[in-house]
Amino acid sequence: MTVVPSLDYHRIVAALQRAGWVVVRRKGSHIRLQRRLPSEVLKLTIPAHRPVKRSTLAHILKHARLTVAEFLALVR
Repeated sequence: MTVVPSLDYHRIVAALQRAGWVVVRRKGSHIRLQRRLPSEVLKLTIPAHRPVKRSTLAHILKHARLTVAEFLALVR
C-alpha cells in the first residue's frame, strides 16, 4: 500500500489539472475544481495550505476517484 504524501496545495492542484480537473474559482484559502464526466460533474475543494495534511489529501483523492499510485504518477 502506498502512503499518501504531504504536499503543498499548488502541487496538488497542478497534478489534478493534469488529470483533467479545471480550477473554477478561488475564494479565500480554498480552491474549487471540477471535472465533467458523461453522467455527472465532480467537484473538489482544495485548501490552500502548505502543506496539506495527509488525511485531507486522502479524502480529496477519494472524492476525485484517484488511487494514491495514480495521483503520484501525476505529481512532478
